Amino acid sequence: MDDVVIRPITGEDDMEAQLDLGQRAFGISSAGQRASWSYLAGLRAGQGLFLGAFAGGAPAGAAMIHDMRQWWLGRAIPCAGIASVKVAPEYRGSGIGRRLMTALLDEVAERGYPLSVLYPATMPIYRSLGWELAGGKYVATVPARSLRTLMAPDAAAPARTEPAPEIRRAGPDDAAEVIARIGGAHQAARDAGAITWDEGPTGQWLSDPDVYSYLAGDDGYACYGWGGDGHDNLVVEGVHAATRESLRALWSVIASHSSVARTVTALTAPNDPFWWLTVERDATITKRSMWMLRVVDGPAAIAARGFAPAVSVSVPLEVHDQARPANSGRWQLTVADGKGALVPDGPVSAGFSPGAPQAHSGKAAAPLRLGARGLAALYAGTPVSALRLSGLASGGATDDDAALDAVFAATAYMLDDF
Repeated sequence: MDDVVIRPITGEDDMEAQLDLGQRAFGISSAGQRASWSYLAGLRAGQGLFLGAFAGGAPAGAAMIHDMRQWWLGRAIPCAGIASVKVAPEYRGSGIGRRLMTALLDEVAERGYPLSVLYPATMPIYRSLGWELAGGKYVATVPARSLRTLMAPDAAAPARTEPAPEIRRAGPDDAAEVIARIGGAHQAARDAGAITWDEGPTGQWLSDPDVYSYLAGDDGYACYGWGGDGHDNLVVEGVHAATRESLRALWSVIASHSSVARTVTALTAPNDPFWWLTVERDATITKRSMWMLRVVDGPAAIAARGFAPAVSVSVPLEVHDQARPANSGRWQLTVADGKGALVPDGPVSAGFSPGAPQAHSGKAAAPLRLGARGLAALYAGTPVSALRLSGLASGGATDDDAALDAVFAATAYMLDDF
C-alpha cells in the first residue's frame, strides 16, 4: 500500500481513534483496561515511544515501546518492551504489520536499547524479524490452607536475632523505592529475564485501589489483589526481597488471608523461594505464557549481561542478522570473571545459513553459526544442543558447547505482562 505512513503518535493525534483501533483489533473492554491503556498511551506518546501506521490519514496500526530494565544474572540492561501491537482488521494481510514492526525495531536500535522483549499473539512475524522464545511467565496456584504455616528455616540456617522486619503500606510516592527494591531482589538472586519498569507505570500501579502493596524492612516489596467469584482467590502479583527475613514477613502477610481465601494464585519463578516455603506439595504451575527476546545490539548486549563467574570461554561466532546488519559478521565471544565481550573478527561467510552444515579449512577454529533468532535463544540460556537440533545453530566445535551452556546458563522468567 503506497498511502501508508508510519510515524510517532503525538498528543495532537486522536487518542479515541487509537483506543477504537485497539478495541477492534483485540478488545479493550473494562473501564480499568481503558484507563490503563489511555495513561500508557499518553505517557509513551509524550516520550516518542508510540508508533502508528496511517492509511489515507486514518489509524491502520500501532505499537508501543515501554522503557524497561531487564535483569540478567545480577546486571540490569536497558530493554525495549514491545506492546499493544495491532493492525485494524480491514488492513490485516496487507503488510502493514511488518512495515510497522520494522520501523519499530529501527526506533529501538536508534534509541540504544541492546535488548527487546515482547509477548506474542502470533510468532511468525516476530521470528522473521529476529525475536525468539526465551522465557516464560509462570502462574502458580496453591490452596490457601497450605500457607497457614510456612516451613521453618532448616536447622543449619542461623537463628534470627533481630526483630521481624517492619511492614508498611506502599503508595504512589514510593515508586522509586519500589523499583529499587524489586531491582535489588533480582540483582541479589541473579535472576534472568525479570524486568523493572520506569517510575510512571510503577506509580500508576501503586495508585490502583484494587492492588494492595507492602514494604518490608529495607529490601522487601509485595503486592496482591482479590480475584475470582466471591473474592475467594488471592492474586499475588509479586513478592520481592533480598533477605530471608523480609521474604518471610511478606509471605506471612499473604498467608494471613488463609482463613478468608480458598486459593492463592501467585506469579512466580520456577525456582522461586515460594516453592520451599509451602508445607505441602499442592502448589502447582497452572499457566505458562512464553515471551520472546531480540538482541538488538550484539556487542552491547553481551557487555551488559552477567555471566556465570566460575566459567571462562573464548569461542568464534558467525552471525547473520538481516534486520540488524550491524550484528552480522564474524565475532570472537570471550567470557571471563562473569563479564563478556563480543569483538569483530571479520565479515560473514557467503551463502550463510544458520542451520546448514559447514565446511571449514585452515588453522582458525570453525565458528558457531547463528542467525538473529539463535543469538537471542543462546543469550537467554537455551542449550546449544537444542539450538542445533532446532536448526538455529550449526558449525563450531562441539567441544565448546558445554562451555557455552555453562556461561549462558539461565532460567529466564518474568512476573510482568504488558
